[in-house]
Amino acid sequence: MPELPEVETIRRQLNELIAGKKIKKVQVSLPKMVKLSLAKFRKIVSGSKIKCVARRAKILIFELSSGWSLLVHLKMSGRLIFRKKGEKLQEQDTKWNHLIYDFSDGSRLFHNDLRQFGYVKAVKTDELADFFVKEKLGPEPLDKDFTLDDFTVTLKKRPKIKIKQFLMGPQNIAGIGNIYSDEILFYAQVHPLRRVGDLKPPEIKKIFDGIRKILPEALTLRGSSDSDYLDARGMEGEYVPRLKVYGREGKKCKKCGGTIQRLKINGRSAHFCPACQRLMV
Repeated sequence: MPELPEVETIRRQLNELIAGKKIKKVQVSLPKMVKLSLAKFRKIVSGSKIKCVARRAKILIFELSSGWSLLVHLKMSGRLIFRKKGEKLQEQDTKWNHLIYDFSDGSRLFHNDLRQFGYVKAVKTDELADFFVKEKLGPEPLDKDFTLDDFTVTLKKRPKIKIKQFLMGPQNIAGIGNIYSDEILFYAQVHPLRRVGDLKPPEIKKIFDGIRKILPEALTLRGSSDSDYLDARGMEGEYVPRLKVYGREGKKCKKCGGTIQRLKINGRSAHFCPACQRLMV
């Protein structure tokens, strides 16, 4: 958390809010979040303009006029909250705040992180392609070029892995985490413990359809504020009421009236309806 819909929401908002702004200075109160020396970081950032904000998987990319790009990963609890000049600050803006980007027009961008797992890296913009090749990230599920055939080919490469693990593996498909893997599998009526190699073609298509349906829906509602997530304006996402299984352990299934259960797969939770998502088919 945040996952692809949340990170893409922030990207779109920040592209409107800060693209073209000049960074006057950057304040860093937790140096470990910046993965290079503070002196070099400040030299790269200060005086640069933000050309655009892009994204790859769950990583935000701030392209700077200096020829560098900042890679920002929010991990479990990171937030990027923008406030224009004179706008009243909220507790959420300054609590657990570790970086502040001050723009020349008086606006600011606050980078908060309760658990402190997030990071900021700097990569030369013309080396970004090589950087992401080394990261070995899977395809972007929202890209128009991402097809059912592509998805099927990728699945066949890892036949022994459980489908829940597959969907959450960034090397398989980019940006899907706990929340949306649960929701996609419920939509497809596939049990999270099913092995990829045992899935039938209609089930694979249903999972693919779930990816292409649920992620855009969540994006339209600015994501799921199940825990710490806020968008770039400091607002909660509105998708949580649409969740069918994630975070609903012990509650009634919205489809069949059964009881939602939770299990652990390699230390990660999976929520499912045992009636709608049978393990044996």
